[in-house]
Amino acid sequence: MDSLLLLKAAIMGVVEGLTEFLPISSTGHLILAGSLLGFDDAKAKVFDIAIQTGAIFAVILVYWQRIRDTLVALPSQRQARRFALNVLIGFFPAVLLGLLLGKAIKAHLFTPVVVASTFIVGGFIILWAERRQQGTVRIHSVDDMGPWDALKVGLAQCLAMVPGTSRSGATIIGGMLLGLSRKAATDYSFFLAIPTLIGAGAYSLYKERALLSMADVPLFVVGLVFSFISAWLCVRWLLRYISTHSFVPFAYYRIVFGVVVLATAWMGVVTWAD
Repeated sequence: MDSLLLLKAAIMGVVEGLTEFLPISSTGHLILAGSLLGFDDAKAKVFDIAIQTGAIFAVILVYWQRIRDTLVALPSQRQARRFALNVLIGFFPAVLLGLLLGKAIKAHLFTPVVVASTFIVGGFIILWAERRQQGTVRIHSVDDMGPWDALKVGLAQCLAMVPGTSRSGATIIGGMLLGLSRKAATDYSFFLAIPTLIGAGAYSLYKERALLSMADVPLFVVGLVFSFISAWLCVRWLLRYISTHSFVPFAYYRIVFGVVVLATAWMGVVTWAD
């Protein structure tokens, strides 16, 4: 396989891993990076979704103790069953709306201009959520969540179907607006990502299997490996970061980056492919 293509796969894997669990939209960054690298054909779109699995393996590794303890305790402990049920409840809306609207959204909204615009809007929402959360926290741990809380966060996750919104951003900031602490919202976002992203990756590979061949295996392996490594580093860093910091810097990043994309596109400095 072309070494340049493998280099592009590695870059895209790093972009995925570093952005998947931050509230800055991995899909948006992949669309923009793919536009710049010329890595944006139909096969590349399947690649973008499939390499999310590498990032999810990083989350499973970081949270392995909690995941293992929950699985072992499912037959005997009510709290473990409640936690697992909350993850499934939060996962369900994304499955339903993804099947109903996914094709239309990919056909009309996966463009750099849409991504840049949602970057900016999402940035202002994060600023509002951080200001609003002070004094409104009622849930300090994922174990304190009820089914209704899980469903509401799951509905918030569906907003991430619009590229540039950010799945992590929608669930974390949505959770904060619904009364979850920053730590509880982040933890639940990570746990909710496991079935959501594995399901999306498996469904995309199955649906677009006609586009792929055994010759594509090295490309996907490189993307998965680099996605896993960068995501593992990012998740470990983020869990330390949120213990003493807010998401405000990410809001400003989103706003500035979105403005830069729109400005460069308008001035013709960068040709962002549609």
